[in-house]
Amino acid sequence: MLQIIGLDISKASVSACLILGKVDEPKEFYYHYNFHKFNATAHGISELLALIGVENLASTIAIMEPTGINYQILWGTQLARAGVEVRLVGHKELRSFREHHLSLPDKDDDADALALAIYGWDYQTNPRRFVQMRDRTIVEIRRLVLRLAHLNRIQSPIINRARQDLAWQFPEAALIKSLRSGEKVPLLWGWLCSQRQSVKYDLLYERSIGLGITDEVRRHAARICDLQREEMAIEFELSKLVGEAQFLPYRKVFARFGFGRRVEALLLSQIFPIENYLAADGKPDVKIRTGRRSGKPTKRHLSLRRFCKALGYAPSQESSGDLQKSKVVGGSDLCRKALWQWVFTRLEVQRCRMANNIGDRLGEIMDAEKLSGRPVRLVRSRVAAKAVKLLFKELVRELVRSQSPNQKLLE
Repeated sequence: MLQIIGLDISKASVSACLILGKVDEPKEFYYHYNFHKFNATAHGISELLALIGVENLASTIAIMEPTGINYQILWGTQLARAGVEVRLVGHKELRSFREHHLSLPDKDDDADALALAIYGWDYQTNPRRFVQMRDRTIVEIRRLVLRLAHLNRIQSPIINRARQDLAWQFPEAALIKSLRSGEKVPLLWGWLCSQRQSVKYDLLYERSIGLGITDEVRRHAARICDLQREEMAIEFELSKLVGEAQFLPYRKVFARFGFGRRVEALLLSQIFPIENYLAADGKPDVKIRTGRRSGKPTKRHLSLRRFCKALGYAPSQESSGDLQKSKVVGGSDLCRKALWQWVFTRLEVQRCRMANNIGDRLGEIMDAEKLSGRPVRLVRSRVAAKAVKLLFKELVRELVRSQSPNQKLLE
C-alpha cells in the first residue's frame, strides 16, 4: 500500500508527517496528527525507518525540499539506501501550493512537513511537479561546482586584503595579476609565502619604496596558495567526471560556444540530461494557442522555456489590463552569472569571439545592440538570453544526430 512521508529538514533534525491517503481537511489534520521529530543521528535514522516500517520501504515515497548538499543529502541518501523513493519539491512550487491550496496555520516545521506530504500525494502521478533527480555523476559534478564557487567567494576578500596591505608594504607588486601556471600556485603569492622562488620579485623588492612585507601578508599569501591547490584538485576531479562518454555530445556543443571547463561543468550540473526538458516522445514540447492580440495560432515553446528558466534566463510576465511587466525570476544564479561573464569575455571583445557561425551570429547581435544605444549591462543580458535559446537548439540537434541521424526534431 502506497504511503507518503513529508520531511521538513533542519540543520540537525527533521520533522516528519506520514499519510496513507488523501487529506481532505489539512487544518484539522494538523491539529490532531502526532508529528514526529528525528535528530541527525544513527538512532534518529533508525526511528525514521521504523516509522515507515521495514515492510513498507519499497512502497513509500519521501517528499522533501532541495535544501542543498549540506542537509537534504544526508536524509535523502539514507532513505534511498533503505529502498525508499525520494522526490524533491521546488521551494517556489511548495510555497504556492501551501498558500493557495491549503488552509494551514502559521508556517512552522510541522506544517511544512504536512504540506510536503499532501503535495506528494496530490501530484504523485505527475513527475513534472517534482525537481528532476540527477544521477550520481551529475550530483558529484554539482557538488564540486558549488565547492569551487565557495572557494572563489572566500578567496576574493583575502586577495583584496593582501593587495591593500601590499599598497604600502610592496606597492610595485600590489596590482600585479598573478595566475596559476600548470600545477604551480601563482608566482606572486607563492613567492610572498616562500613556496616559490623568483629572481624577478627578489630584484623588484630590493628596489621597492614600500615599508616592508609583514608576516600578516605572508600568511594571507599562504592561505591563497592553499585555496589555489584545493581548486586545482577539484578541477582535476571535474575533468575526469566531465570527460565521461555520456557527456561527449554536450561537450561538442559547448566547444562551439567557447565555454571553459568550469562553465561546462556548471551547465552540465544544471541541464543534464536534456531529455528532462522534452516531451514524452523525446521531442521539444510545443503547444499551439490562439494569440491574445493577433487571434492567430501561436506556438508556445514549452521545452525551450523550461530550459531557459533552469539557466536563469526565462522572464515571467505579469499582465493586468493595459499593464504589462516582465522580470527574470528563478533558475540558477550561478549559471546566470557565468553566462553573463562569458558574454563579457568571449563575445564583447571581438578578437575573442568563436570563429564559427555561433560566434558570428551572437557577435552581430551584440554589436547591433550596442550601436542602438542600450545600456551595456542590458545588452549583455539580452545576448546571454539569445545564447541560451541557441544553446538549447544546438543541444537538441546534436543529441538527435548522435541517436538517430535521420530524425528531424527541429523542423
